[in-house]
Amino acid sequence: MRQLNLFNFDDDIQLFHLVNSSFQIEENFEMEFKSAENGFPKDLWKSYSAFANTNTGVIVLGVKEERSRFYFEGLSEEQLNKYQKNFWNNCNNPQVVSKNLLSNEDVKILDFKDKRFLAIRVPFASRTERPVYLTTNPFGNTYKRNHEGDYRCTDEEVKRMLADSSSTLNRDGVILEGFTIDDLDKVSIRQFRQLFSSSKGSHPWLALEDLDFLKKIGAYRVDRKSREEGITLAGLLMFGKEDGIKNQDIVPNYFPEYREKLITDNNVRWSDRIYPDGTWECNLFQFYLKVWPKLIATLPKPFQINKDERIDDAPTHIAIREAFVNALVHTDYSVSGNILVELDTEKFVFTNPGTLLVSIHQYYAGGISECRNPSLQQMFMLIGRAEKAGSGVDKIMSGWKSSHWRRPFLELYNRPDRVRLTLPMFSVIPQNILEELKVYFSNVEFLSPDELTTLSFALIEGSISNQRLQYALNMHSADITGLLKKLCEQEYLESDSKGRWTTYKLKPKVDTSYKVDTSSKSGDNQKDLTSKVDTLKPKVDTFDLKVDTKRLNREELEQLIMTVCEGRYVKMEQVAHEIHRSVDYLKNKIFPKMIKDKKLIKK
Repeated sequence: MRQLNLFNFDDDIQLFHLVNSSFQIEENFEMEFKSAENGFPKDLWKSYSAFANTNTGVIVLGVKEERSRFYFEGLSEEQLNKYQKNFWNNCNNPQVVSKNLLSNEDVKILDFKDKRFLAIRVPFASRTERPVYLTTNPFGNTYKRNHEGDYRCTDEEVKRMLADSSSTLNRDGVILEGFTIDDLDKVSIRQFRQLFSSSKGSHPWLALEDLDFLKKIGAYRVDRKSREEGITLAGLLMFGKEDGIKNQDIVPNYFPEYREKLITDNNVRWSDRIYPDGTWECNLFQFYLKVWPKLIATLPKPFQINKDERIDDAPTHIAIREAFVNALVHTDYSVSGNILVELDTEKFVFTNPGTLLVSIHQYYAGGISECRNPSLQQMFMLIGRAEKAGSGVDKIMSGWKSSHWRRPFLELYNRPDRVRLTLPMFSVIPQNILEELKVYFSNVEFLSPDELTTLSFALIEGSISNQRLQYALNMHSADITGLLKKLCEQEYLESDSKGRWTTYKLKPKVDTSYKVDTSSKSGDNQKDLTSKVDTLKPKVDTFDLKVDTKRLNREELEQLIMTVCEGRYVKMEQVAHEIHRSVDYLKNKIFPKMIKDKKLIKK
């Protein structure tokens, strides 16, 4: 039996850099390991389809993965030659896979640890090339990638990819059968024309009647071949009446929503909410008019308008407007789920149904425009509410950078498909966060900027992962893994040890020389508690504290919580960990009354 060498951390780093340098991959990518000891792995083609439909990936043959542990096996010269020939024969066979996306440079033999491996780079397929599927039938044979690995796409997911693959993507330009101009809201059309006049006061379209004006902006269309005419999906979404938009054959699940929470009262779910409640025509234009003033009212710099005409927009206003409009024009309106705009004291969040039409790398690089609903995008551009094609993401990133706030980050979800853009309203390492880290740890001044950034993310967001940091630090995934491992070894972080999907949390070191308020009226119970707390003094790491909390009554428990929090703000998770109670229990049963009784102050 061949002797296997278990991967260690340094091997993982070295192999990643070997693969990256061999293929010169600019973007972050995943690696899939397959044994191939007993023959060419048949499930390789599932990974080929999944990487092509999701993001770039590299498949490495000759490495065995078992329960998140990796073993080097290597391949013989005979196996390398045989597997390369097998791969190319099948890659060019439409009975096996729908499209060959690779060039000769995408298949390489790698020498590592005195063994040889076959590495295959699968690029992210372009919009018009997707879906990439096995056999000749895309239904039931198309795969995508998520945190659990490769999964088979549903028929609905395949249909949406096929629709997006049209050479002339114009999903919102379709003429709606049975709909007339009477299905549009006249007030919305009039308000749109007013904004258009403010933005382009001398434009010749201003003299047109409503129907001709709607034809010019793409809300009404005449098909030159069939001579069919009528309002378009874009026209109905932008100016339509609610009953028409929510028609069972159009967008039955249409539900644009705005949620605002700018107060800290846990008993109040939202400080403001806008949604289709029957009091307004909930088309996209009216939704924009209602939500936009709410968004800009929270920004730190004043925003001046004159009859709704923009005057000297600050970069942050441009960034917010672009993120808002992007969510509206990039939504896949055939997908169930609502457009959601959220605002709280720390961030803006824009979520829309659908998938990203470009790769994550292309999104952050900017300059590439792939819009699912170009007619809607054009309408917002005509009233000065959207930037020219390809520049939107650049405006978002540069606008946020101008305020020295943390970089906006994009998250992709599937089942259902959703795109979520978060714009944080605080700097990478705010001063108050730095001060709080100093409370947790006594030597943060010796950490590098990347290490401090990582700890600040973990503090602000509760946990951090390699994937999340890839869009915050200018580092490769393997280097981030090294950084996280180092912070764990130095006891700044602790991991949940879930292999490639590991998350990390702060492992705080705080002063445990607790002081007890002897003026409390708890009598003998207080003396017992004092005794219990005093035994904690020799301990340094709060995760090693041994507290007999099972015998504490509510009054004793509250006193212990006040002792832990005395003179400083402490994260709820940290308190829960130190006193051996669940966060949910404290949050729902203990903290609300303590805050009401003014025993605790919530930051």
